[in-house]
Amino acid sequence: MRVAAIVGVVLGAASWQERAFAYRPFDSTDADVAKPRELEFEIGPAGYLRVESDRFVVAPAIIANAGILEGYELVLEGKNRIRTTSSPGEPDDELGDAALSLKVMLREGSMQDKSGLSVATEIGSLLPATGPDTGFGASAALIVSERAGIGGAHLNGGVFLGRTHHPGTFAGLILEGPFEWRVRPVVEGFFEREVDVETIGTGLAGFIWKARDNLSFDAAVRAGRAADLTLVEVRAGFTWGFEL
Repeated sequence: MRVAAIVGVVLGAASWQERAFAYRPFDSTDADVAKPRELEFEIGPAGYLRVESDRFVVAPAIIANAGILEGYELVLEGKNRIRTTSSPGEPDDELGDAALSLKVMLREGSMQDKSGLSVATEIGSLLPATGPDTGFGASAALIVSERAGIGGAHLNGGVFLGRTHHPGTFAGLILEGPFEWRVRPVVEGFFEREVDVETIGTGLAGFIWKARDNLSFDAAVRAGRAADLTLVEVRAGFTWGFEL
């Protein structure tokens, strides 16, 4: 297989995750939802992605969260990727990582200022991305979170049917510094396996700066391997929430 074809497969899996959930700047998410009549926008104005010698600008990356009922949140998201290195036969501008999902609280806990674990589930429809072989997919995840004085932890696990109709599994773990800190460090480990397509393993390190109760900024570097190719991504953006 030509190197360009291999890179194309990896980009389809590595840069456009088969399942995508809302919590900047991570691939995983937390067990919390927006309150009814509350809107939250997670925006990455511009990011950078490199897979071997191929380079891209991700501009923009947008996630919109809407609290529709108590304990229920609707999530719509997508990313635009712009190729900065020429590649014959490949589009210069691509839409990917588009999904519509419903996040539901199963148990309120420390993330809702109560005791014990917070537990949620997120069920989503993966929307077609740019490319001739992509279609609709589906995903389902279980999310468990714990927040304490020393920080927070969010464990994700689930299954999906990819846009190329191959089944897969994924798991992610987020660790955060104390939530009382104005600027807290964050790390994440993420693993995804799509049968007969690809295995991805990445790590992420960065920070979240809480400017106000409804506004925070973030920046992180993500790196790992996919199809024996090196993946490096720089993410930066902000999260802004408000009530209608």
